[in-house]
Amino acid sequence: MLHASPSSFVILPALAKIVCEPGWRWQKREKPLQNYDLFYVWSGEGTVVRNGTPFQVGKGSCFLFRPGDYTYATHNPQKPLVLTYIHFDVTEAVTEIPEPYRELSETVEFEHLLARYVRLFLVKTFAAEEEGRLILKQLMIHLLREDQMMPVERHVSNHLTEIIHEVANYVSQHPGASHRVEDLAARAACPRVTFLSNSRKSPVLRCSLMSSGPIERAQHLLLYAGMNVTEVADALGYRDIFFFSRQFKQHTGKSPSEIR
Repeated sequence: MLHASPSSFVILPALAKIVCEPGWRWQKREKPLQNYDLFYVWSGEGTVVRNGTPFQVGKGSCFLFRPGDYTYATHNPQKPLVLTYIHFDVTEAVTEIPEPYRELSETVEFEHLLARYVRLFLVKTFAAEEEGRLILKQLMIHLLREDQMMPVERHVSNHLTEIIHEVANYVSQHPGASHRVEDLAARAACPRVTFLSNSRKSPVLRCSLMSSGPIERAQHLLLYAGMNVTEVADALGYRDIFFFSRQFKQHTGKSPSEIR
């Protein structure tokens, strides 16, 4: 659905945010779904069965049921489900469809979009259909992006993930610094062990620490700008020319002097 135009989304009348009654259950279907159904759990506990496979659900559980699916659901009466469901179709042929089920790692933005979509149709909002189709496309992009996340990234807290990304940006902006784990952990304001454990799970930080971008730039300056090794190291922010030379040789197999 990534490349489907918003105008191809067909808004169907079955949509709501509901608090399920204690005796609620979603009857087992005798006929398969005829359209797409976005099904999101805000809170509560329950079991949702899709095509014979049960899922224990709670806050953040999200399904994208597809045409042809068979569904059934029950919940804990002491912790009733609060959920949003949105039925829709897509008139264009789609090749990229979000996974049928995931537990969202970040819910605030997604819930905002869901709430906005439902509110559009509670009253006669001007241009509700047009905005609704745009929101449906945003919701599908959000799910596809969530599906693309590395599984290990989902086990890192959102706050710590943001910190690691900030540290990664700092590393990439200061290629000449000798980035010790202790210094980076202090910058992240977390214990060394915690930082080390979670940074190993972060492709973003690993790429920043191993980036060859500054070295490629150094090669260009040495070959074409007429600068000597000391001038290049200084231009790229390396305070230690010997550290620059070691890093350069690790990436290229040759010393800066040999390249020049």
